[in-house]
Amino acid sequence: MMYKVTLTKKAEKNKKSLPPVVSKKFVLLLMELKMLGPMRTNWKNYSKLGINKHHCHINYNWVACWEETKTGVKIEVYYVGSRESSPY
Repeated sequence: MMYKVTLTKKAEKNKKSLPPVVSKKFVLLLMELKMLGPMRTNWKNYSKLGINKHHCHINYNWVACWEETKTGVKIEVYYVGSRESSPY
């Protein structure tokens, strides 16, 4: 099953400010979300933030947060950026 992965406007804007190495890892995370779904336990410090919300560290300083729909076919990345500014 393929998931539809989208980014909010804020996440899209923040994605542009990622360092190149982190940006490549983020693209890998997006591909995994699309192919394998929202439960990404293979990523460092992955955890659930709520019923349908998840997050993981891309590396030590950078994180991504996403939310899955109740039907489970769409995933929306609502934050990517520094862990100091993360919304959790």
